[in-house]
Amino acid sequence: MPITRDELRTLLRLPPTDAEPARIGVDDETVRNGIRHQRVTLQGTGPAIAGILLLPATGGGRAPAILYCHAHGNRYDIGAAELVDGRPALQDPPYGPLLAERGYAVLCIDMSGFGSRQLDGTESALAKAALWRGQTLSGAMLGDLTAALDALTAHPAVDPARIGTLGISMGATHAYWLAALDERIAACAHMCAFADIGPLIDTNAHDLHGIYMTVPGLLENGDMGDVAALIAPRPQLAASGLKDPLTPPVALNPALSRLRQAYETQRASDRLTVLTSPDTGHQETPEMRAAVLTFLENALGA
Repeated sequence: MPITRDELRTLLRLPPTDAEPARIGVDDETVRNGIRHQRVTLQGTGPAIAGILLLPATGGGRAPAILYCHAHGNRYDIGAAELVDGRPALQDPPYGPLLAERGYAVLCIDMSGFGSRQLDGTESALAKAALWRGQTLSGAMLGDLTAALDALTAHPAVDPARIGTLGISMGATHAYWLAALDERIAACAHMCAFADIGPLIDTNAHDLHGIYMTVPGLLENGDMGDVAALIAPRPQLAASGLKDPLTPPVALNPALSRLRQAYETQRASDRLTVLTSPDTGHQETPEMRAAVLTFLENALGA
């Protein structure tokens, strides 16, 4: 039997969902080219979580929104700043201003151990402490992203029926795991991370992933292809480079096969976009950038 959302929640040791929904507090705001750049904190979820929210120029009505998930890249100093500053693995311009110019509200928060949250501890220390306590760092991160989704759906400028997730690398993993767990995500685009873990372990390539990603017991129940399959029939874009050591054909192909099967079973093959770059590695290509923008426009409008 395919893995279920409830089984994923149990494996992740996700925090309870009956907590008071988080809200967005604005710390400061600047306006550039009509776009409101806000430094924000998520409040009501325990310690405040810092983030960046970009709001498009007002055009009447509520805007579609993107919960943008930042990458890892062993750059613990970047965090949510990726939204406005970009990073070497991504094309220019950064996604935040680009999407806001196109009419999207865009929110990104610092994951624990990254950006303003480096004082939480190192990734290794956080993951080990979580495991000793019967928890997972992955679950804690997805819990924070769920709080961000709660706050985004309640924002007066956002259409809660048109919220998507987007990310590269660790951000890609978070984007599709969150969409798999939460049906409020209307569409998901992820780049340069989607592949089954089992084959990576067989070739010893799994150690290239950060320890944040470890979910004890997942492979007894399924693999990454089964997680992403839970998004069907909602629109999904999966982009990969075949020279990326995290997405080699031996691990990518079986994951894509089960993902395609899930969409075919639900007669939704037209809602799955797969883009595979044969000659590139762990980076967004110009073709991926164009595909993401087209995908989001078709899935969410703007």
